[in-house]
Amino acid sequence: MSQFFQIHPETPQKRLIRQATDIVREGGVVAYPTDSAYALGCHLGDKNALDRIRRIRKLDDRHNFTLVCRDLSEIASYARVDNAAYRLLKHCTPGPYTFILRATSEVPRRLMHPKRKTVGLRVPDNAIAQALLADLGEPMMSVTMIMPGDEYPLIDPYDIRETLQHDVDLVIDGGYCGMEATTVVDMVEDTPLVMRAGKGDIAPFED
Repeated sequence: MSQFFQIHPETPQKRLIRQATDIVREGGVVAYPTDSAYALGCHLGDKNALDRIRRIRKLDDRHNFTLVCRDLSEIASYARVDNAAYRLLKHCTPGPYTFILRATSEVPRRLMHPKRKTVGLRVPDNAIAQALLADLGEPMMSVTMIMPGDEYPLIDPYDIRETLQHDVDLVIDGGYCGMEATTVVDMVEDTPLVMRAGKGDIAPFED
């Protein structure tokens, strides 16, 4: 049976945040709010937790996870960011974007695209997610909280608890956070390419 924390969406309780990050550090899988939709997250280096998320979502080995980072400087530890990309990322973070960038050696191989050696990264504009990342001190591996066969993510934390109470270790109730996916931007080449238009404004990436 999963735990269920009600955390204030604007002023997260430090005690509950610390308990949540302890669960992540110990190999737990958590459902938590972001600025686009609820997500499933786990510790960066934990293969067992990663495999549990794959089973929940029925994902194959080719599905790319996202590294959810606290800020732009943390992104720079896990991805190669040139000056032009840095300016765009600075303008768009935090926010509902996922950026595809070339991975550094800090990224576990199983999280990279096998051929391109790229990784997806994002910085969510959500107080609970930011508090989790700050207390954790490193990124989380993450995917959107959408169940197999569903078109849209689960948006009600009580529905998430009912659906996944035997599959995750913690559900964080941070209120309603939407159901629109992030905008995905491939920034591997010199010219950014919008792979998916979502909640984030695509205007900064258009000529």
